[in-house]
Amino acid sequence: MFSYMARRQPPRPTDAELEILTVLWSRGPSTVREVHETIARRKPAQYSTVLKFLQIMAEKGLVRRDEKQRAHVYEAALPREWTQQQLAGDLLERAFGGSASRLLMGVLSARKASRKELAELRRVLDDYEKGAR
Repeated sequence: MFSYMARRQPPRPTDAELEILTVLWSRGPSTVREVHETIARRKPAQYSTVLKFLQIMAEKGLVRRDEKQRAHVYEAALPREWTQQQLAGDLLERAFGGSASRLLMGVLSARKASRKELAELRRVLDDYEKGAR
């Protein structure tokens, strides 16, 4: 496994790039056709547009391209959790002035959390507090 920090961090993905990354995280390594078909089930999408996005994402370092087969296979360059952590940190700084409590209150006021989600939040906060001591 390679070190993510040793390499230059890829830029924050756009909404369209994040949609493609979500497909790759769910499916694993996939051809352009497979990514296109998955997206096209949810909304209209052109094959050529998905191909162009994947090419750009490869240049940015968001995905890796395996060119060994006739149909190139793409995979996310970084794990979902790493990307989510980067996006959350960016949102925390840009929209909430670095305040984790304001971020959490904003999230909870935006939509009702289930009992299961609230229990998970309590567990995460308890674990975090134990580790911070």
